[in-house]
Formats: sequence, structure tokens, C-alpha cells
Amino acid sequence: MRKILFTLVTLLAMVAAQAQNNENMKEVQDYLKECGAFFIATSDGDQPRVRPFGVSEIIDGRLYIMTGKVKDVYKQIAKNGKFEICALKKSGSEWMRLSGTLVNDETLSVKEEFLNRNPGLKSMYKADDDNIAVLQVTNATARFCSFSAPERKVNF
Repeated sequence: MRKILFTLVTLLAMVAAQAQNNENMKEVQDYLKECGAFFIATSDGDQPRVRPFGVSEIIDGRLYIMTGKVKDVYKQIAKNGKFEICALKKSGSEWMRLSGTLVNDETLSVKEEFLNRNPGLKSMYKADDDNIAVLQVTNATARFCSFSAPERKVNF
């Protein structure tokens, strides 16, 4: 009986943790969408590099960003998947820093869905070309910051 109860409690805890991860991911996605543009930092050897991005999507319960494989940013991520994103709200007094690891996802259906949600990218990318890189955000920590409140941190 104890074994069954332990298994049940463990399963319920896992379900609750996954629900919290999904909520955290959705909060981050909503924040990125509200900000519009966000800036991603990568490393190029010992030199940090920062550039603007503008699209992110949750597909099949995973958060993704997208770029082209011919770009330096992709080459940097391929060497070192660690990244940090900074997104600033239009007020200028609230921002989010998102860090973690980016992992390339070659799943055709994920690429297709990303492009379907962002049709403006279809003039530059095709789901089945060798250029599109849909990058999954993993091991993520988001820090919500402002000038008027303490920092709040979430993970997913």
C-alpha cells in the first residue's frame, strides 16, 4: 500500500511540476511577444555578440526561436549553445533576462509550424531547406526585473 501511495504522490508531483513549467514558459513567451524585438547574446570565442530577434513560438510544449544556419549567430550557437536574451518592455522600466541552452530541432513539422505562425519569414526560409534553424530553449531561467520591484525568477 505504501508503495502505491508513494508512486501516486510522485506522479502527482511530476504532473504539478510540468504544469508549472508550462505556465512559466507561457509567461516568458507572452513577455517576448509583448516586447516585440528582443536581443540575444552569444559568444564568439572570447567576444560576446548581441543582435535583435523578433520571433518566438511555443510548439508542442517547447519554446523556440529561429534563425538561418548561414548566419554567424547560428554558427556561434552550434559551437556553444549557451545564450542570454534581454527583452525590454516599451515602458523602458521593465525587462526580462532569459538564459539557458539552445538546441537545434530538425523536426520538419516544427519548422513548418514555426513558418505557418510567422508567414513573413516564408520569403526567406522553407521548412525543408538546409538553412532554417529552429532552436529549442532548454534549461531556461527567466529573470523578471524592474526599477520598482524585486527581481522574480522562473525556470522551465
